[in-house]
Amino acid sequence: MEIILQAADSQFPRYSLVNFNINDDNLMPNGELSQTVPSPVNETMNETENTKQSDSTRIDSSKTTFDSNYFHSRLRIYTTMNIDDVKKYLTMKINTLKEPFGVLLLLYTVVCTKGIPGMHSEMSDQTEPAIDSTYGYGSQSLINLMLTGRAVSHVWDHDQDVGGLKLRGIDKQNAIGFLAFLEHLRFCEVGTFLKSPSHPVWVLGSETHLTVLFSTDRRLVSPETPAEQARRVFKRFDPEGNNFIPTNLLQDVLAELDLVADTEYVDIMRKKLDCESLGIILLASFMDEFFPEEPRTCPDTFPLLHYNGLPRSNPDNCIVYRAGEAVLLECTVKCILDSNPMLTVLQTKWPSIEIQWNGNITPSLN
Repeated sequence: MEIILQAADSQFPRYSLVNFNINDDNLMPNGELSQTVPSPVNETMNETENTKQSDSTRIDSSKTTFDSNYFHSRLRIYTTMNIDDVKKYLTMKINTLKEPFGVLLLLYTVVCTKGIPGMHSEMSDQTEPAIDSTYGYGSQSLINLMLTGRAVSHVWDHDQDVGGLKLRGIDKQNAIGFLAFLEHLRFCEVGTFLKSPSHPVWVLGSETHLTVLFSTDRRLVSPETPAEQARRVFKRFDPEGNNFIPTNLLQDVLAELDLVADTEYVDIMRKKLDCESLGIILLASFMDEFFPEEPRTCPDTFPLLHYNGLPRSNPDNCIVYRAGEAVLLECTVKCILDSNPMLTVLQTKWPSIEIQWNGNITPSLN
């Protein structure tokens, strides 16, 4: 329900709930009639087919495929402006969401609640398709929409100015996290708001697939420490990820962190942090000066569980949760192995992590 709430307009919320095979005389709790979801192929609903639909509101679990026109002709939109109606509706229809195509109903619900104009206003490239027509991959904008309720195209913290172009990122700590395998190749940089969510659950993105990682240890999502906030703010002024900023930005960083930012004091700190007059201030030097004793809030060991919903990616084509025990080593082990993409993606969040998976079977990201 949280993602639907986030997708709605904050000033004039209107929630659109999409369900399959609903009777035309069915009403939302507020009494508003449903509307048909138009097929992407043919937006005109076949009225003859409409009169033949079943009284059942559940998708036939024996069917794993549907004709696109048939499926979309059986969809209905319920609209409401009351979030309590959304909660009641989802509670009543939870079994439908667990059926085949339930995730598609949730996707349509979030998209219809956000609205296409709302999505376009947040995307960097409005011509980018939400789903690749050839391979069926969801775009980063669509992934971000389903995670945060905002269809922004990037995964870094806040907005960034690149050559005068404003590129929108994640604006606050999210409930569910995201880690990207491609980050180790510097194709992207996932920010703190997604790497450190408020719940110990992360969506893992490979080149072709999305899987889920989670833990039962809530110490992994302790509140942001002052040192973590400082590192995040510093990187905000370092959009290229060089781990340094020009000396003339020091005052802005200190002011953003509510530290002493008087001009006289800042001049003294500039000379101290840039003793060789190179015109830059290193992140390491900044942290050593202002946050010398950073407390460690993350546990040394913690359980991890991984879920991959593709049968072919699981041993014997049997979908099960894969459990393991993670250990954070004292030294940073940056060992990038093509043969272990799971370890590679987790090291973007925990650089010194090692994992012992049950049965010595490393889960697949693809």
